[in-house]
Amino acid sequence: MNQIDLQNRAAIVTGGARGIGLAITERLLASGARVSLWDIDATALEQAAAELAGAGTVHTATVDLADFSSVHAAAESTANAFGKIDILVNNAGVAGTNAKTWETAPEEWRRVIDINLHGPFYCCHAVVPHLLKNGYGRIVNIASIAGKEGNPTAAHYSASKAGVIALTKSLGKELATANITVNAVAPAVIATDILKQVTQAHIDYMLSKIPMGRLGKREEAAALVAWLCSEDCSFSTGAVFDLSGGRATY
Repeated sequence: MNQIDLQNRAAIVTGGARGIGLAITERLLASGARVSLWDIDATALEQAAAELAGAGTVHTATVDLADFSSVHAAAESTANAFGKIDILVNNAGVAGTNAKTWETAPEEWRRVIDINLHGPFYCCHAVVPHLLKNGYGRIVNIASIAGKEGNPTAAHYSASKAGVIALTKSLGKELATANITVNAVAPAVIATDILKQVTQAHIDYMLSKIPMGRLGKREEAAALVAWLCSEDCSFSTGAVFDLSGGRATY
């Protein structure tokens, strides 16, 4: 593992109790950062905190990302615990159920958009003022190749991630002179529990698009995110970094 210097940095990772979020948390802690795990599942947060005991300084907050006030309360709790916030990783998301667009229930569409798109907006709304106060910051949004290409039977997920990409580009321009970078990672399929939410046919479709012929690893996502969170990533903002095993070539 290559060493990335995040000493004295205070980070937030949403959806940090499992999957890619937990892998990102582990990598940030190994790089010297203090990390606040945000998740809606209090039990999973408790288990993750126990698992990470001894790895570094960990703070947890039970957060409903679809609730504006819950997100702002978590930001204040984190800032009070660490004295500042330097890094925000908007990782939390849901896949939603697979259905053709005209067969998708409106409430399922809203649920996916609320968590995957409104959630990162609420987090940025709450955290950016802290970064501006510091005069430094790194924001990394976890998007998806689906946000670039659109996946069949996953219009809600694809649309939400396309929104995350546009949010990244807009916010990156707004903060370009504030010493705060905003970038996105667009993975193809990563081997996590989120795959339990979708059909095997959908997994097979996504895998068939990857020239490397395999799923991505959580650790590969975490490595890219850690670099994007570092001072070394200083002249990239509003950018989308593909993590797709060759699926995306543009």
